[in-house]
Amino acid sequence: MWKEKLQKDGEARWKIPKQSREGMLVDTYLFGNESIVNTIEDESIQQLTNLAMLPGVVGAVAMPDIHIGYGVPIGGVGAYDHENGIISVGAVGFDINCGIYALTTGLTLDDVKPKLDDLVNALFKKIPAGVGSHSKLKLTDDELDLVLENGVDWLVEKGWLTEEDKEHMEEEGKLEGADATKVSDKAKKRGKPELGTLGAGNHFLEVQVVEDVFDDETANAFGLEHGQVTVMIHSGSRGLGHQVATDYMQVMNRYMKGHGLSTPDSQLVYAPAQTQEAQDYLAAMKAAANFGFANRALMASWTREAFQDVFGRDWEELGMKTLYQVCHNILKLEEYNVEGEKRKLWVHRKGATRALGPGNPLVPKAYREVGQPVLIAGSMGTSSYILAGTRKAEELSFGSSCHGAGRQMSRHKAIKEFWGEKVKESLKEKGIIAKATHSKVLAEEAPGAYKNVDLVVESVHLAGISKKIVRVSPVGVVKG
Repeated sequence: MWKEKLQKDGEARWKIPKQSREGMLVDTYLFGNESIVNTIEDESIQQLTNLAMLPGVVGAVAMPDIHIGYGVPIGGVGAYDHENGIISVGAVGFDINCGIYALTTGLTLDDVKPKLDDLVNALFKKIPAGVGSHSKLKLTDDELDLVLENGVDWLVEKGWLTEEDKEHMEEEGKLEGADATKVSDKAKKRGKPELGTLGAGNHFLEVQVVEDVFDDETANAFGLEHGQVTVMIHSGSRGLGHQVATDYMQVMNRYMKGHGLSTPDSQLVYAPAQTQEAQDYLAAMKAAANFGFANRALMASWTREAFQDVFGRDWEELGMKTLYQVCHNILKLEEYNVEGEKRKLWVHRKGATRALGPGNPLVPKAYREVGQPVLIAGSMGTSSYILAGTRKAEELSFGSSCHGAGRQMSRHKAIKEFWGEKVKESLKEKGIIAKATHSKVLAEEAPGAYKNVDLVVESVHLAGISKKIVRVSPVGVVKG
């Protein structure tokens, strides 16, 4: 039904007119070429229109990796007026600041291949993975609060990261205004043993090699070249972020009931942006986001240690630099031009990557001339991409791009469809060493459970909301 309502509105861009559904306040837009659009479920498109039905909405868009989520789709971006709009827990999601940390190295595949088994084993041993995995770092309550309020700054002070690492991160690895007192004791209890852990599901650590370079100038600015070994770490705020979302879903649900507010989906609860409930959530969400930044950054530090152990040289000698760190599930107050007027907006990204263009002052100085690095994870065993943000993204998608391949099969169905050990053998035949805590993880994350990442990336490239720079392929995979 919903696909019939899509109207072509530019290259790889589709409009869903507000007249399509009663209650929609603005038109919504979907990015994707025709091949991708044909794979999208009607329900996820309807969920996109949910974003257009909330008070103070300025715009809502979805990325080509869109799929069904909780209340709104994964891949959805909703922007709401600073004063008269809303803040929604569901429009951010439960895995607050799930994101990617990318490292470059001075190594080539020829350097790594003879020691690949040892390297994957060292990474698997060094970085705790899987459901309920616990960190080897024992935080005190006071240290946890420092992480929640200071993010990566705490790791820099401890010597695990450098100032240069921090400069190459979204928000420099810290959201200002985080308040640890707004995070429940239950959330802290869940998070305290998990800093520096990978988790499970679609989270991963991959050793990769640059296979294709599409833009030499930007690749050079990013420190990338053909044949180079890179690393991507994909994880989030773990149980702490999930509990923060759970707690504030209840808070906002009570607020809505108490004030007679309605929502197009019971999972999509919200509160007006200037209320205490919304601002408390914002402070807690920022704290969870800082935990997520620090979580990935600590794993990046331990990744360097694993490389040092295997190759017998310091990480500096190995050329292991932070390329960038991005977040996917996040809420920020940002400024964009809307119909010729600069406006402050509450931008909710749920499974979407910020993609700011050249010249934007929020892009690190090292990349400001070419645009922000946009890190796109493929499915296990397929390519990932490093893109660059564009000014067009700031015009069309509230400075946002896709975040990955996007599921096309539920985990339950994938487990029925694929056999973990066969997936592992199939990857080995392709020259990819995969190690997971359980073979079931390999089954539910099999490449066939995801959309074609090449088509997803081609869609955002054609639409102009991010630009292809390099394609990387995995050679070593660590899963929870």
